[in-house]
Amino acid sequence: MDINYAKYLLEETRRNYNLTAKDYTRTRSFIPEDIKLLADYAKESDKILDSGCASGRFFSVLKDKKVDYFGIDSSEELIGIAKKSYPEAKFEIADALNLPFPDNFFDKVYSISVLHNIPSKDFQIRYLKEAKRVLRPGGILMLRVWDFWKRKEGWKLFLKYAFLKLLGKTKFDFFDVFVPWKNDKGKVVVQRYFHCFTKEKIVSLTKEAGFKIKEVWREGKDPRTNIYIVAGK
Repeated sequence: MDINYAKYLLEETRRNYNLTAKDYTRTRSFIPEDIKLLADYAKESDKILDSGCASGRFFSVLKDKKVDYFGIDSSEELIGIAKKSYPEAKFEIADALNLPFPDNFFDKVYSISVLHNIPSKDFQIRYLKEAKRVLRPGGILMLRVWDFWKRKEGWKLFLKYAFLKLLGKTKFDFFDVFVPWKNDKGKVVVQRYFHCFTKEKIVSLTKEAGFKIKEVWREGKDPRTNIYIVAGK
């Protein structure tokens, strides 16, 4: 993907999450069981980064574990909601490709449904390398991305944009799609960029960024199926 187009998509992603922040928070008011399971990896006194924290709901699962929690997101609106919802936590507007933390700072980095919003392999690797940089030696990355291949709507979108790619009518790479965000009346508000990762691709990418794979699994039922990776620095 052209680097300038990838930068444009990153900015559009930030803008789109700002536009849908309130609705996004409303539809994410529940805590899925898989997020609770990911929280089980956290230990008391761990210094934890929630990279791409959105409206901060993961903190609600971790707060009783007495961890040192930091949440970052590029969306100003989502961070504003997070700060109001959980004033006792540390939230900051930040770019996950240029984290405002020193090397070897965190025990664990959680990336929950974020990497599939990062366009281009170059930026995906950069995102993972930043996570690795701020992890202490022996630190752990907890990574979750959507499993489009187990989602009926995912297959439809993949075939649509693969066809457009073959016709030369999109700047996307193969496996890139737009996913429509609809309001409660069914009207499309924005089109969100996603990359359709396979399990093999996300494992390969994580290894290329310098991580050691510890666990990989797939879980969930349509339309909430995901791929999970636990990786060590």
